[in-house]
Amino acid sequence: MKKRIVRIKDIAEKAQTSKGTVDRVLHNRGRVADDVRERILSIIKELNYEPNFIAQSLKSQKTYNLAVLIPDPDADSYWEAPKIGLEKAEKELRQYGVYITLFIFNSHEEQSFIAKAKEVSKEHPDGLLIAPVFYKEALPFFEEWANLNIPYVLFNTQIEHVNPLCYIGQDSYRSGSLAAKILSFGLQSPGTVLVAHVNEDISNSAHLITKEAGFRDYFKASDDAAYKVISKEINFPDGETLDDQLDAILTDEPELKAVYVTNSKAFEVASYLERKALKHIKLVGYDLLKPNLNFLEKEIINFLINQNPLGQGYWGIHQLANFLVFKKDIQPIKFLPLDIITKENLDYYLDPQ
Repeated sequence: MKKRIVRIKDIAEKAQTSKGTVDRVLHNRGRVADDVRERILSIIKELNYEPNFIAQSLKSQKTYNLAVLIPDPDADSYWEAPKIGLEKAEKELRQYGVYITLFIFNSHEEQSFIAKAKEVSKEHPDGLLIAPVFYKEALPFFEEWANLNIPYVLFNTQIEHVNPLCYIGQDSYRSGSLAAKILSFGLQSPGTVLVAHVNEDISNSAHLITKEAGFRDYFKASDDAAYKVISKEINFPDGETLDDQLDAILTDEPELKAVYVTNSKAFEVASYLERKALKHIKLVGYDLLKPNLNFLEKEIINFLINQNPLGQGYWGIHQLANFLVFKKDIQPIKFLPLDIITKENLDYYLDPQ
């Protein structure tokens, strides 16, 4: 049987009162006699009434101003995908009064982040989506936004001991474990495995530390002493290469068998391996950036783990809208799938829209 939609009018008729009185009870505003209130609440429960928040939001014409604190896509192309995702979500939600303002910072300059975070506080948005790539600098702002009653959603980087409305992204620890498992299948002889943090301040990047922990723990749990896991921060200015640093690593570790790049910069290592004709070194990295895809097609990058950055931006805005507009209960964590991308299945992931 088709389920009948219960309206405020139905509750009012059954309670023998007006729709206005039912509305006051539903929204807990205005004066209503105690016996009438109890009667209405009993009927609401009996009829299993569920408010239509979508219709209410369309009717109310209320606007919701959301802020997005995100790194500059022009400086790091990884951030173009989440920007596309959140803009897609805004288009879908505009009819419900949802508007977005971007606060774009330089992902290599802490002061740029701090300045934009201060602008967010000054604007006092209804909600905030943030990629907290600067862990230490972000912490005081989380407390400030909580005091200002600004609900915030974290994406890309999960941070413990703070209280966001929700975190959206991958489980960084499992992501590192998955990378280790993939590489272990391809290693045919004992040797060294390198965890490479490329152009990152690892001490201020909580998610990369967690990825490395998952990677190392996988090899520890396998109890295979044949593989030595080392970790290096490989930083170099724009316009230069990492050749000298990787040359030094190979001099110290001539039995290097595999490299795990913890961010979207696997193409930097792949370019080196191609120039040096080091075909025996396995390489795993992240994200479907064009230069990564080029080396995946050549099979110099063996696997990419898709972090679905477009989905992170998209679902981040939707979670804020679900909470603010549609009054839904929000789960504190929304982990996105760990997709393993190869040359053979790449086509299925190239048009996520």
